[in-house]
Parts: sequence; structure tokens; C-alpha cells
Amino acid sequence: PPLVHITAPECLSLEYYSLLPSHCSDYHFEYTECDALGSRWRVAVPNKADICTGLPDPVKGTQCTFSCSEGEYLNMQSQQCQKCAAGTYSLGTGVAFDEWDSLPSGFVTQGVNTNGEDVATDCSNSTWTPKGDYIASNTDECTATLSYAVSLKKPGTVSFDYFYPDNSIYFEFFVQNDQCQSTDSQSRWIKISESSWSKHRVELNSGNNVLYWRATTYTLLGSAVKPVMLRNIAISGVAYTSECFHCKPGTHSAKQGSARCAPCPADTFSNKGATVCHQCDRDKYAEAGSASCKPRPACTNSDFFYTHTPCDSEGKTQLMYKWIEPKICSETVKGAVKLPASGDKQTCPPCNPGFFVTNSSTCEPCDKGFYSNGTACSECPVGSEPVVGFEYKWWNTMPKNMRSAVFRREFSDSQQITAWEVAGEYVYTTPGDQDTDYLMLTLNVPGYRLPQSMTTDSERSELSRITFVFETVCSADCKFFFLAVSGNWNNDVVEQWRGTSRKQSYSYLIQSNSTTSFTWTFQRTEEFNMVRHNHRKYSADVAKIYSIHITNVLGGVASQCRHCALSSTKAGSACVPCPPGHYMVNGTGVCKSCPPNTFVRADQPVGEAACVQCGPNTETNKAHTACLSDCALDVETAGGAPLHYDFSPLANVSGFHSSPRFTNKGLRYFHSFNLGLCGKEGRVLATCVDNVTESGREVRGYICQSTVVPSDIRSQSVVSSQPFLIGDSLIGTEYLVLYCRHVCNVSRSSETTQACKQGRSAAIRLRCNPTVTTKDLIMLPSNCSEGTCDGCTFHFLWESQHACPLCTKNHYREIVSACIQGIQRTTYVWQQPLQCYGGESLPAQKVSACVTLDFWLKFGVSTGTVAAVLLVTISCYFWKKTRKLQYKYSKLMMNSRGKECELPTADSCAIMEGEDAEDDIMYLSKRSVFKGLFTYSKKDHANVIDVLYITKYWLTNKF
Repeated sequence: PPLVHITAPECLSLEYYSLLPSHCSDYHFEYTECDALGSRWRVAVPNKADICTGLPDPVKGTQCTFSCSEGEYLNMQSQQCQKCAAGTYSLGTGVAFDEWDSLPSGFVTQGVNTNGEDVATDCSNSTWTPKGDYIASNTDECTATLSYAVSLKKPGTVSFDYFYPDNSIYFEFFVQNDQCQSTDSQSRWIKISESSWSKHRVELNSGNNVLYWRATTYTLLGSAVKPVMLRNIAISGVAYTSECFHCKPGTHSAKQGSARCAPCPADTFSNKGATVCHQCDRDKYAEAGSASCKPRPACTNSDFFYTHTPCDSEGKTQLMYKWIEPKICSETVKGAVKLPASGDKQTCPPCNPGFFVTNSSTCEPCDKGFYSNGTACSECPVGSEPVVGFEYKWWNTMPKNMRSAVFRREFSDSQQITAWEVAGEYVYTTPGDQDTDYLMLTLNVPGYRLPQSMTTDSERSELSRITFVFETVCSADCKFFFLAVSGNWNNDVVEQWRGTSRKQSYSYLIQSNSTTSFTWTFQRTEEFNMVRHNHRKYSADVAKIYSIHITNVLGGVASQCRHCALSSTKAGSACVPCPPGHYMVNGTGVCKSCPPNTFVRADQPVGEAACVQCGPNTETNKAHTACLSDCALDVETAGGAPLHYDFSPLANVSGFHSSPRFTNKGLRYFHSFNLGLCGKEGRVLATCVDNVTESGREVRGYICQSTVVPSDIRSQSVVSSQPFLIGDSLIGTEYLVLYCRHVCNVSRSSETTQACKQGRSAAIRLRCNPTVTTKDLIMLPSNCSEGTCDGCTFHFLWESQHACPLCTKNHYREIVSACIQGIQRTTYVWQQPLQCYGGESLPAQKVSACVTLDFWLKFGVSTGTVAAVLLVTISCYFWKKTRKLQYKYSKLMMNSRGKECELPTADSCAIMEGEDAEDDIMYLSKRSVFKGLFTYSKKDHANVIDVLYITKYWLTNKF
């Protein structure tokens, strides 16, 4: 009969024989390869190569993309997912490798020489080595590669745990696909582990993937190299899982459908496929994840250590004894020692320099600008700066920037985290769980800063120096390392000592300003003893560090202050300056007050020249560091009427663009200017940014400029680059009379360039234009369209109605109308041309009552008429009276018979006909005849005799 071959994904051949005489019952199911439509068939495959009949017919299989979840497997009989039983686990669409007794199937490891063909190095044995729970890399100067090929049915992931503590090894992980394309070179390098296992995860594409773990070792000074270790490699996205895996010894899964097995706790153990962990007997112990228990050895002096408690409120510390964790020894075994009693109180050591004692007897660092000898903080005097650094010589508690850790070459899940303990006058290594442990003490330093007071070349060359005093006492081949770790790849073994070393000092000069970690590592022996209770054979060997001193550390504390050169200080200097508004007398440390309305130069705070007078119409700020304008200006004019300006509406930051520019390739761009005219302290400054580069550089000041590309060129709304300051300080505000009135605001930038050795400056001219309604009508000079002709001096013209003086009474006049129908109106109008804005408003029109000319004319005519009539009446009256008097006089004269000057005697006092009944007495005096007649006219005459007598008497006296 014909032979049929069906190839499965695992490359297994499938043979079918028809018409065979024997019946076959020992078989299993597999899927065929997927066709172009993503379909496949389930077929039965004999477990033995015997000729048999009765195999189930092929049936339609699940889709190629079908998969089960974690904790499930695919039952090929029913083609359904089922949960894994207790004691087993499944990753669903993944595979896991957590047992490394031998190299799992599919993994390949090899070692190659990377030092070139000229170096004869045999690297055939420099491979990754299985260690039971993990696999370790090589430690010689070869490159060891571990690879695994896998075909994914859908996108998946690969994850693994790694321990990578030594920068002497370059460790990378990358993936290659069908076209041999590798992972991006920037993401293939693995980060250094701190003190525990780390996890790494990478996304995988569907199809064929080859995973590579590669370690390359570069040893320095013959030091021992710590290998890279891998464990728990898991890959998802592979084909279906048709079975569950048993939990390895030392782990268990108590529930169905487990995706992974949990390790057994300490002092418990389990066998393969366990559902529970079993407790060890009391005289035995087991580490976490153990498959069996071991007898407990007798406790010795090497199984405990001592430490000190933090100081209490009474300034006392207690001496405490503790068992090394995990405790594996027994105190009941014959010959075992007991843990010494704890609680003995001792006086706390003083605080380290730069720290002070709080009320709770703890040590806290002094504030910036203060120093101490370990008791109380004092402020550095004027003209000095704190000498910052770290000096540790008292060890009551572990400093916050130091930590201890244990590194074990042979992996263990031991919970021991204490490697170094404080002991008052020194810090020492505690007995470890194993003699081969690396006991590490690490000091982290963020960086360094050279004090600005250092002026000599020798001082400038010494960026920082670390000095420490140590001692080692060993009975075996112990090693003591001092390492300086800078960055991710520069792990330098600075120095190492072997065996016992007397108490001595070591100093190391630091020349690179970067984040650095200094590590002191102590290893009792490199010889690993497989007998568990002999792992602490040399636990009495110890390393002690008495003091550590490192200088010029960023964020450090100070134990003293030194004189500094204030004349060379810059921003951020630690040199203690004089109070605001004061300058220091040269070389004396004495501060004197600057004259009023001056500010102190930041670049030259020494000498009287440090005080700079503020410019016109500006005043100094509270800190006496700059001059400000309050947006108000008063100007005395020749006419005597003062002008008042208020620029506060222009105080906010204003932006404007130059006319468009074009590059050689036709790219359009603009020069963007941001301007902050005036304002008080706390005002918003003009800001220009760079949003093109990752640096995101930003400048702030009165005036700044940047180059802007419009949005139709790039995807961003606005692309701004190349920002720089034009003016960061205000020089003054002046009133100028050119062809028209201007107010000039002048600012300057202290930022110098090769072209502008004196810095940049700018003049902003404010032109009054009441007709301008837009706020920001700022123009550039027509002959210098970029705002400057030399690149250093900029000119801007700002037309605005707010640049006009405030209106006053002198800017308007009144117009009085004629009196119409008894109403007169007064109207106020602006003087033309109008040269003011705001201020006083025009008064409202006034309306008042008035008298017209026709009224007075009528009044005068009427009055004249009445006077004329009265005059005529009086004249007629007196004429009549005169006629009567003349008549009577003539009658008397006729009766006198011609005798002169002699009047006749009155014959009678009777009233004559026509005379009044009553006459008033008239007292004669020397008065005019007309007044007498007038008075007489008002009186009633008694009789003719009286009148004649009066007339005679008057004529006699008159003539």
C-alpha cells in the first residue's frame, strides 16, 4: 500500500498503513500542519512502529489560532480545554523553563573568542552552565551565547528573571526573526541589578524567532567576576499545550488550573508534583524552595551578631544581639551557645560633622549655609562658604545614603539582607549565611561641585577626594575590594586587599563629575564547601571601616566654613553674601549699605563699585538685585503743565513677528519677539522656548527672540527654536522729543557672545497715537527689518493710545453759547490735535439761565419814561407853588406902602383861602434856596404872614 507522510509542527513524521491485519490501540493524537486557510486535521499516531489497524479516522481539527488559557491544556480526544490538576501547571499558549539540572531541549550554548585572532584563547568551555535552579554565564574573557529557537502561531512574549550585579560583564538579550533581523541595538542591553533578581520582558512577533542571551566578560586587575544568572524563562504565543507539567521539587500547586507552582516556605519541603509542602522536623531545617530537610547544626558564636539601637530621648543606645537570618542552628544541641542578653545601655556617640542633635537625640543634617562639629549648627559668616561633603566617623545608625547587601554566587532564597552593621566607632561585616558571600556596603553620591573660592590650579584640578580608614582580620584567603561605579558600564575595582590588613587609610582622587556609587566588598573565601553546616567556617573573619570622608559633594553637609572670593561668585554660589542692598568692603568681610535707589551687581558684589544707580524713572526691587518700572511716568514740560503717563495696559507680555524670511531652499520662517515692558515684582516675564530639541531650552527676561516655523511646514502648531535673550535688565525710562513725542524704554542683556562682547541691548520707543485701537502695534526699523543692524542693538517702535499722556484740564477748552430764550449752554471740546488718552474725561455740557438784551432795552425805556413824567409833574408843581409865592409877595409889597426893608405887621393869623390847614415849623439855616423851597413844598403852610416872614429873613441873611 502507498506510504502517506504528514509533517507536524514538531517535524514528526506520520505514517499510515492501510489494510493491516493487527488492531492498534496504543496511539496518540496530533495535528497536521496548517493549510493556507488556517485549517488543520487531527490524526491518530501509533506510539509504536508496529503494523496495526483500527486507528481512528482523521477529523477536522481546531483552527490554527485556537489556544487555551493559563492553567489549562487541550484534550486532544475532545479537542476542548481542560484545567490542570493540582500539583501541575500550564502556561496555556506558552512554555516555561524553571528546572536547570541540565540544558533543556532546544537550547544551544557556545563560547567564542572576541579578543581577535591574534589572542590564543580557548573559549570552547566558556558556555552557560546549568546550576539546578538557574543557569549561569561564564566568568572568563570569552563571549558565551545561549540561544533558543521557537515558532509562534501568534504574537507573544518572552520573559525571564536575571541577576546581573557585575559591570565587568556586558550582558545583552536580542531576538532574530526569519530574515535574521535583530532587536534594536538600544534596547538589547540589560540594566544592572541592584541586589535582587530582576525581570525582563520583550514582545515577540508571530513566526520564527531565535532568542539570544549573550555575556562578554572583561576582567580588571585580576578581580573575581560575578556571573550573570537566568531562571524562569517563559515564552507565550507558541502552539497549543496538550499536557500539564508537574511541579518541580520544592514547589507546589494546591488548586486546579494553576499557571505556575509556588515555592515552599522556609523549613518546609516537597517532592515532584506536590500539592502541599511538608513541615520539617524540629531538629531539621530547609531553605525556601527546598526538596528536602537537613539536620540543624549546633549554634556557635558565628551564628549571631551585635548592633546598636537608635539613641533614645536620654541619649542612650542599647547593645542588641541577633541571630543571623535565616536561623539554621539549634540551641538545644550539645555544645550549642546561647544568644547573649541584649539591652545593655551605652552613651550614644556624637553626631557626625555637619549634623546636629535634635530634641529626640537623633542626628539631622544642618541647613544649607550652616556648619557643625556634630552638636549644634552655626551659620557661616559673611564672605565665607560651607565646605560641603560627607564625613562619617560615628556609627550609631546607618547613613541614609548608604546601604548594605549580600550577593551570593550560588543562588539561594535566603532572606538575609544585613551585610554590614553599625558598632559605634566603626561599621563591620556580620557573619554571613555562607563564607563565599559578597558583603557589600555602598555609598551613593549624586555628583560633585568645585567650590568657587578655590583659585589655585592645584585646587581646581582636585574635583573631589574620598578617604576611608579600614581594617580586616582574616583566618583564610579573604578579599576586601574598593570599587567606584560610574554610569552603567564603568565598574572599576579601584583597589583590593587580600588577607589580614592592619588599620590604615586609603585615599582616592575623583576626576569625573558624574553620579557615582562607591562599594566596599568583603568576601571571606572563594572556596565553596558543599557541606551545609560548614558554610560558616570563617564567619569570624571581619572587615571594619572606621571613617569615610568625601569632599565637594552635591547635597553634602559642612563641618567648617572657609573664606571665599565674593568678587568671582556666580549664580548658585554657596558663598554667604551681604544682606540685600549692601556690598562688602574689599578684603574685610564688612558689609556697607549702598546708596538709595541702587542695586548690587551679582558679578561684582565687592567694593563701592558694586552699587549701581538705577536709571531714570526706575526704582530698585526689595532684594536690591535689579531696577523696575511701575509703568508710571511724570514729565515736566516747558509750559509748566506736567504730563502723566500710565503704561500698565501695556505691562503684559506682548508678542509680534517680523516679516517672513526664506531659506535657500524656500523654507519660510519668522523672527518672533516677546516683550514685557514694565511691571512690579512678581510680574510675568517674556518667555521664548525651544520645542524642537529634547532639551526644551527656555529663556526669560524683558525681551527675547526665537525663530518660528509656521504650522504648514511641520506637524506641530508652532515650531520654535534658537531662543535667546535681548534684554534681561531694565536700564531706564526716558521722555524724548524727536519729531514727535516719544517715551523710550531701554533694557540690556548680560548674555555675551563672540559678536556682542558687551551683551545685547534694546530700545523700545512708545509713540502716542490715540487713533490706534489695537494693543500691540509694534514695528521694526525699515532699514533693519530684523530689528537690529549689527545683531547686538535692537530697536522697536510701539504705537499705542496707551503711550499718550493722561488727559487733564489743560487738554480741553470750553465754548459758551449765546443766551437764547433765557438759556445759555457751555460745551467742552478737546484741544486739537489730540495728544492724550484716558485720565480725565470731558465734562458734561452745562446749561444755565440768562437775561436777553430786549428785556434790558424795554426796562430802560420804561424807566426813562416814568422819570420824565415824574420830572414834568414835579416841575409843574413847583411852578405852581412859585406862582403863588410871587403873587403873595407882590401883594405884600403893595401893602408895605413903599417902605423898604420893613414888613407890615400881621393883622391876622387866620388861614387864607387856598392855604393848608396845618403847617410844620421850619427851622431855617444857611441852605440853598432850592432846598428850602423843596422842603417848603412838602409842608403845609400856616399862613401868609409866616411865609413872608421866612422870605424876608432869608433875603436879609443872603444879601
